[in-house]
Amino acid sequence: MMLGTIVNVLAIVAGTAVGLLLKGRLPERMKTIMIQALGLITIFVGVRMIMTTANPLVVLISLVLGAVLGESLSVERRLDEFGAKVERRVSRDGGTFAKAFITTTLLFCVGPLAILGALEDGLRGDIALLLTKSGLDGVSSVAFAATLGVGVLFSTIPLLLYQGGITAGASMLAPYLSERMINAITATGGLLVIGTALNILEIRKVKVGNMLPAILLAALLAALF
Repeated sequence: MMLGTIVNVLAIVAGTAVGLLLKGRLPERMKTIMIQALGLITIFVGVRMIMTTANPLVVLISLVLGAVLGESLSVERRLDEFGAKVERRVSRDGGTFAKAFITTTLLFCVGPLAILGALEDGLRGDIALLLTKSGLDGVSSVAFAATLGVGVLFSTIPLLLYQGGITAGASMLAPYLSERMINAITATGGLLVIGTALNILEIRKVKVGNMLPAILLAALLAALF
């Protein structure tokens, strides 16, 4: 039913409304402490996901091989370059509405939490990760709406299609995946979630995007072994 994505959309709508009301009056320190709190919650969710597997060796091998594959393909760099290219074009050719729409669409859609959360929702019906993402997106939408305006609100349309599509696809695949495979995917995703939390808290830059191929490898290895 895509409950996680629906909550995510509602959080952005609420954040946009608050941002339009505040018009830049929210202190930066308040935004910072809210993001830090959500970063800690992200770690908790990641640890909970890791505990689902009984075979950590599959997770270890998947993560190492997936990281090597993703680094070879420069997945994260390509995503960053795509976002920067679109944002530069909008900044040059568009007004604040277009900039708000494109910037927040990229922020909310192009990231590991969007993929991992949607997969968890579709495979296990677990929306905890998307609830955490909803909090992050809600806080971000407050800041963007206060500075760039109502264009932030329209980013919910591509978000609904993108995240909802991943969830729907995962739910259709779920009957063909064993519990062991789903647990391996979840545990590997949990490690990537912790890497994302380290980025949120600005503790260390982790190239989580380059590790996304590990999700597919975890399912394959769990099926083979």
